[in-house]
Amino acid sequence: MKITGNQSINASPDIIWSKILDPRVMEKITPGIEELEIISEDHYTAISKIKIGPVKGAFKGELTIKDKVENESCVVVLDQKSKIGNAVAEIAMKLVVLDNGETEVQYEGTAKMSGMLATMGQRIIGGVISTLSKQFFKALEKEIESD
Repeated sequence: MKITGNQSINASPDIIWSKILDPRVMEKITPGIEELEIISEDHYTAISKIKIGPVKGAFKGELTIKDKVENESCVVVLDQKSKIGNAVAEIAMKLVVLDNGETEVQYEGTAKMSGMLATMGQRIIGGVISTLSKQFFKALEKEIESD
């Protein structure tokens, strides 16, 4: 499944970059993520709970940030496993300064699911991803405003 979108945020790229790369902030603002434990720089154990329609489960896996270009772009890879199936998402994010001083976060990537998660969740996953993206960016904006 393809994932694409963008969101304008009233902050500079360096502020957004620092929030996205802070594991405590990511743990706090990413829907479903309950815990991020540092394995090494830009590599974390991720524990999450997800509910997609009638399907819900606890997941454990890894979150990795790679291909970083400071204050410009990175790729986030989330690989989660559970009893109801597995999910792997790879999302490229790019920060673009707009004429009005805001920064647009552009993102695109793919998500793959297996097991019951894929069977039951495939029909509604597009809407769920859209909702989770909105929740993530709303929480990111709130985090930036609180500083």
